[in-house]
Amino acid sequence: MKTASENARGAALWLKRLWPLLALLAASAFVLAMGWHRYLTIGALAENRDALRAFIGAHMGLSLAIFIALYTAVVTLSLPGGAVLTIAGGFLFGWFLGGAASMLAATIGASIVFLIARSALGDFLAARAGPWLSRFRQGFQEDAFSYLLFLRLVPVFPFWLVNLAPGLLGVSFATYVVTTFLGIIPGTFAFSLAGKGLDSVIEAQQAVHQSCLAKMGPGGQESCSYTLDPGALLTPELIAGLVALGVVALIPVAVKWFRRRPA
Repeated sequence: MKTASENARGAALWLKRLWPLLALLAASAFVLAMGWHRYLTIGALAENRDALRAFIGAHMGLSLAIFIALYTAVVTLSLPGGAVLTIAGGFLFGWFLGGAASMLAATIGASIVFLIARSALGDFLAARAGPWLSRFRQGFQEDAFSYLLFLRLVPVFPFWLVNLAPGLLGVSFATYVVTTFLGIIPGTFAFSLAGKGLDSVIEAQQAVHQSCLAKMGPGGQESCSYTLDPGALLTPELIAGLVALGVVALIPVAVKWFRRRPA
């Protein structure tokens, strides 16, 4: 039987391994409990656009650094609002600069999640994986580049899940970073371009909102919603394009599979 000192030493080792993950979960829970994520909306962006643009005009470098830091924090904490921030980047900084900043921040945030997940649980799961999971890990690692590129290109699974899972499946850090950066290019610039043209949409929505308030009179705020769902920008054409790119990414996997088939 283990002695009390061995149990204490084991608990200390586990705490040392898990504390980054626990700190990440605690920070995410705290932000959600405080409701700060609710400020990441198109409505909040529209209401503050003049002040934001004035600040950016006076402090471009600082504004870009704040945007990248905020975006990185949102991705690291797996908070909702990544799509809104990508749109905001194109809206505030232009489609190219905003898109590039969003890609950089998303890659940094995703890499932090990967490193924390791998250091906290990756070795533990690898040591205790059953035969099926071991084969799955091995197969995933053999074609990690193609699989991860597909998962990044096609929005089938939540972004936070695709950030987390590779760290538990033994994917190399270099492969993870490269596929993340390349895979988010189409979607990021699509949303950034949508943000670039958001002014006209906001003005039209504001006009509808003000008209509703005028008709409803006092207390009409509850009845006259001012919202724009960023998910509406995921048009069937955009999704079809991303799926096509994802299929291209899986071609090497399909070729390898056919070559392995017995003649």
